[in-house]
Amino acid sequence: MAQPGLEILRRTPPYGHDIVAGFVEALRAEGLGVGLYFSLSDWHHPDYPAFTEADKPYVAGASPPRPTPEAWAHYLDFMTAQITELLTGYGAIDLLWFDGGWERPDWGTEALVETIHRLQPAILLNDRLPGVGDISTPEQFVPDRPPMGRWETCLTMNHSWGWVPEDTDYKSARGLVHTLCAVAGKGGNLLLNVSPRGDGSLPEVQVERLEALGRWMAANGESIRGTRPGLDPAQFYGPTTAKDGTVYLHLLMRPYDTVDVRNVEIRRLRGVREFTTGRTLRFVTRTGIIEGLAPEPRGTVTIEVPPEDVGEESTVLALELA
Repeated sequence: MAQPGLEILRRTPPYGHDIVAGFVEALRAEGLGVGLYFSLSDWHHPDYPAFTEADKPYVAGASPPRPTPEAWAHYLDFMTAQITELLTGYGAIDLLWFDGGWERPDWGTEALVETIHRLQPAILLNDRLPGVGDISTPEQFVPDRPPMGRWETCLTMNHSWGWVPEDTDYKSARGLVHTLCAVAGKGGNLLLNVSPRGDGSLPEVQVERLEALGRWMAANGESIRGTRPGLDPAQFYGPTTAKDGTVYLHLLMRPYDTVDVRNVEIRRLRGVREFTTGRTLRFVTRTGIIEGLAPEPRGTVTIEVPPEDVGEESTVLALELA
C-alpha cells in the first residue's frame, strides 16, 4: 500500500515535468550541492489545523489551532512520505532546509530525523525543525555576534520571499555586496533569495542584482570563498577574512586617503595590495617605544589608498603575512 502523500507527489503536474528533478539536475550541472526547502506547516492540507482570518494577528508564540490526535497522526504520515520521496527520488541531497516549525512543538521529530539520516546519512539539516540543527539561520539580518557553529543569513532582495510586483523596494547592489562581506567576515554563509514569476522567469531587477554580485565575485571572490574570519573587530573598522597567510580587508566605507589596521605583528607584514588590480600599496608601521623592543612587536599599519583604487561596491585590500 502506498504511503500517504506519495500518490500526490507522483502525479504528473499540469506542466508535464518534475520541477524538483529539473532543479536538481541544473544544480549538479553547475557543480553545486543540492539543497531542498520543506515547509513543515501546510495550511492547505485538510488534516493540518491552519490559522484563519479569525486568528489574526498572526504573532510568534500564539497558541495554534489544535488538531485531533487522529488528524495529526495522518498529517505526520503525509509529511514523512513527502520527505521520503524527496530523499529517495533525486540522488544525494546535501541539505534539507526546514521552515514553519515554530507553529507547534511536536513534529514527530525523533522518528523523522531517524528516517532522514537513514535515507541520506551525510545530509545537513537547518535549525527550523525544533530541537534539530546543523546550521543556524538568522533571517533578514547579520547578527552582531556570529552564532556558534555553522550558520547562514537568509535574506531577500526586497521585503518579500515570493514574487510581489508591488514590492519594488530593492536593496542596492552595493548593499548586497556589503552584506556578503559582513557575513563572510563573521564566518557565515549568505543565502540570498530570488522570487521567480509564475512563468519561472526572474524579475529584471533581481537579474541585475545577481549580475552585479557576479561581477564583484569574479574580481574579489578569493576574499570570500573558503575563508575564515580574519581580524578582531577592534583591529579594523570593517569585515575581514583570512586564508593561506593573507588577510583581506573589506572597505565598506570610502577611505579619505588612508586606513589603519591595529595590533598587527608588523614584522610579519610583507606587503599590501589592492586586490582587484593587484597594485602594490604603500604603508607605514608604528609601535610604542617599549613595545618596539619586543622580538615580535605589535603595532598599527597605515595604508595609503589612492582614489583610483576605491571600488564602486567595496574595496578589498590584501595584507600578505609571513
